[in-house]
Amino acid sequence: MSDTGVRTGTAGPGRAGACSIASMTGDIRGIHHTAILTRDLDGLERAYASFGFTLSPRSRHLLAGRPGEAPVPGCTANRCALFGDAYIELLGIVDETAPDPWHTRPVADEYEGFRVLNLDTGDAGAAHRRLRDAGLRTSGVLDLERDVVTDEGPRTVRARAVHLDPRATPEGHVGVAQHLTRRYVHQPRHLRHPNGARGLAAVLIVAEDTAYDAMTDRYARLLGTAPRREGPVTVLGTGAARLRVVRASDAGEVLPGEPAPAASYLAAMTVVVEDADHARRVVERGGTATRPTADGFFVSARDAYGAGLFFSAG
Repeated sequence: MSDTGVRTGTAGPGRAGACSIASMTGDIRGIHHTAILTRDLDGLERAYASFGFTLSPRSRHLLAGRPGEAPVPGCTANRCALFGDAYIELLGIVDETAPDPWHTRPVADEYEGFRVLNLDTGDAGAAHRRLRDAGLRTSGVLDLERDVVTDEGPRTVRARAVHLDPRATPEGHVGVAQHLTRRYVHQPRHLRHPNGARGLAAVLIVAEDTAYDAMTDRYARLLGTAPRREGPVTVLGTGAARLRVVRASDAGEVLPGEPAPAASYLAAMTVVVEDADHARRVVERGGTATRPTADGFFVSARDAYGAGLFFSAG
């Protein structure tokens, strides 16, 4: 989530247009994970457990600040709602005195909530090279580790990530990530959820009106796909990744009454469930109000620590 080690591509705007990020298409397979950032991880955990999500045990992060550096214990820990492919990360700052190699504390200082979107890749190195060749600034390839408990005993989760320069993504901290030990993350015992959750179908992004065209073009090139309109929303997708972008002036049509924490922001995610009526009963029994939608229901970002949640049967 930081711009530590960010490198400047040698290409100018003209070359970036010619060397389209559509060449990355083979590297982008879906949504890797979304992350909700807070300094109140205990409260965030309670909220998402009350929504009917099974959460993995809390795990502390070991993070590298620059490419090639060894990971060190950082200030963050997480719990995750895992679906076998994508997951929702509940990301908490748990030690204000610990190192912060990914500059997470300044992100939380701006505002807490839905702050991170990572797309899934099978080759972080290739993704970085292609982004760089397209003229985009990135962090380079960074290493992440965290220890987890498995049926085989303690194991270390390892991953690689490439962060886009956050100055170019005002909506949030965006990147691509590669599992190196997927089986230690998506353990079968964590994949069954009382609310019947099965996966992440989409992410909704609100774009400041003046940034809308540039943002839509950036994601179209990143995903290598042509945008299409669905009412006020522009939809972009490849593989299992579906991103939906709406102008801030039209956001009230899809997010009526919802808070706007910034001019552009990651606003909501769509959780696919086996039975929307059942999931709604689970959420409401947990004490949270819901709003019906055409194919399910919605939980306000006010109740979900800054991330609107659409629940949809599928």
